[in-house]
Amino acid sequence: MKITVLGCGAIGKLWLAALSQQNHDTQAWLKIPHPFITVQVESAKGVFNRQLPANDEQFLAESELLLVCLKAWQVSDAINHLAGKLSPHCPILLLHNGMGSQEEFFPLPNPMLVGVTTHGAYQENGIVYHKSQGMTHIGAVTSNAYKFNYLADILHQALPDVAWHNEIHSICWMKLAVNCVINPLTVMYDCKNGDLKHHRAKIQALCDEIHEVMEFDGIHTTKQTLLESVMNVIEQTSENYSSMLQDIRTQRHTEIDYITGFLLHRARIHGLQARENAKIYQYIKSKEEEYERLSTHLLGSR
Repeated sequence: MKITVLGCGAIGKLWLAALSQQNHDTQAWLKIPHPFITVQVESAKGVFNRQLPANDEQFLAESELLLVCLKAWQVSDAINHLAGKLSPHCPILLLHNGMGSQEEFFPLPNPMLVGVTTHGAYQENGIVYHKSQGMTHIGAVTSNAYKFNYLADILHQALPDVAWHNEIHSICWMKLAVNCVINPLTVMYDCKNGDLKHHRAKIQALCDEIHEVMEFDGIHTTKQTLLESVMNVIEQTSENYSSMLQDIRTQRHTEIDYITGFLLHRARIHGLQARENAKIYQYIKSKEEEYERLSTHLLGSR
C-alpha cells in the first residue's frame, strides 16, 4: 500500500518504521522539503534505522492513505496546503490529541477518518524511543469513509493493536476527557503521569465538570467510570511525561486549545461553566505566553 505520513515527530516516525517493516511503500512529508528522512526507532522489539523517501509530489498524488500525525493546531494549515496535490479518493486519517481540528478544513472530497492512540513514544536527538505499547482506535468522520474499515487490519499488522469503530465520536470524547485531566495537571505539578495519583481531589473536580459536559453532548458514562478511566491511564503510563509537559519544557505551542479548549467550547454551547477546567486552561495559556507572545493558531475565542 502506498502511504504518506504527514508529521514526523515521535508518533509519525513510529508509524513510518512500522509500515515500512510490513513492506508498505511509505514516504514522509516534511514542512521543510527534503528528499529523504532518517528514521531511527528503538523499542523492545529492537532497532529500526533506515532512510526513507520524503516530499515526492508524484508519490503523494498516488498515495492510498494520508496518515496525519501532526499536532492538532498544525493540522488545518497542512491539510489545506496539501489538498490540491492529493487524489480526492485518498482517505485522510487524523491521528492526534484533542478534537475540533477537522472543523477548520476547507471542504474536501476526501474520505475523512480520525483516530486516537495510547502508544507511548518520545523523540530525543532524532531517535524515537517507543516506551509503551498502546492501542489505536480509528473510525469514519465522513459518510464516504466507512468503506475504509479494512485500514484497521492493515494498520494493526504494522503497529498493533488497532481497532475499527463505527461510532468513533464517543471514543474520541473519552480520550479527550483523559487528556483534559492528565496533560494540563502534569504541567501544573511539573511531574510524570504517575505522580498525579497524589492529587486525586483535583482530578475529581475536573472529572465532575468533564462528565457534565459529556452528558450534555450525548456521551453517556458515569462519573465513577470516567474517574476510573483517568486513574487507569495514570497507572499504565506512570513513568511517562505527558506530551503537553514536554511541549512546555521545550517551549513549543501546546494542544490545549484542542483539548481543554474544545471542552470549554462545548460547555459554552450548553450554557455550562466548567470553572475548574477554565482555570487550568488559563494556567496553560499563561505558561505558553511566557515564551510566545503572538500565535496565529489561538482558538480561545471559539
